Amino acid sequence: MRIPFTGVGTALVTPFRKDGSIDEAAVRRLARRQIDAGVHFLSPVGTTGEAPTLSCAEKLRVIELVVEEAAGKVPVLAGAGGYDTRETITLVRDVERIGADGILSVTPYYNKPTPEGLYQHFKAIAESTRLPIVLYNVPTRTAINLDVNTTVRLAQIPNIVGIKTPGDLAQVSEIVSATPEDFIVLSGDDPVAVAHMAVGGRGVVSVASNEAPAEMSQIIELCEHGDYAGARKLHHWLLPLIQVNFVESNPIPVKAAMAAMGLLEENYRLPLVPPGAAAREKVMRVLQHLKMLGAAARVS
Repeated sequence: MRIPFTGVGTALVTPFRKDGSIDEAAVRRLARRQIDAGVHFLSPVGTTGEAPTLSCAEKLRVIELVVEEAAGKVPVLAGAGGYDTRETITLVRDVERIGADGILSVTPYYNKPTPEGLYQHFKAIAESTRLPIVLYNVPTRTAINLDVNTTVRLAQIPNIVGIKTPGDLAQVSEIVSATPEDFIVLSGDDPVAVAHMAVGGRGVVSVASNEAPAEMSQIIELCEHGDYAGARKLHHWLLPLIQVNFVESNPIPVKAAMAAMGLLEENYRLPLVPPGAAAREKVMRVLQHLKMLGAAARVS
């Protein structure tokens, strides 16, 4: 039986209508598509889900919809983090109440806490809930790095079960070596997911699986079975899509691609805007090359 929050977890986009409201039918449809394609868990209301522009009520509604669609088939690792510990604890308790299986909690951004502040922040969150917590380290977004020593301290807290961290393979290796064997280390970057697995990672929280859930799942499962040659082959086939997803700030390109695939309406919330002409052209070229334009629209 698969350990929860290992394998591929899709960092779900949040679909909006033209009036800016959440497209609830699309949230359900996208979650079902992921489950049907074989992803191992779902992660709504993170960076890719445009969480900074969602109200608390909207975050909870999106998570609730995903939990309902998952219906126990796959775990739901819901985003619940921020730079105010008290506010984060309130959100975490509400997320627990509506039935999520775990919390993905980002390091506090902007106020730049010390390592001790980070430890106390996550310790307080862990003590406020019975849910398992996966730490979310993303220095390019938050201007703070959750270092190895602090991660190792936090890994001793019973319900802090893992970390999503970027592609610094030296840091990943140190974390894997210094934490308990059951501590889950997830890649936060699709381009290095295979490399993460090779040094002891347990999966990826993926942007590209929004577009290609079956392929991303197959890549990680091949790694899990030791078939790195097969994983590399599929990874290199999908690499143009993985890379073009970051030609502009995530989730701008992935939402443009999904709209072109017929999966959602291409709507964003300010300060995010549609991709520029050059970026859009790159996205369209990759979709054409991979024969993905329109194909996903037939999956409901």
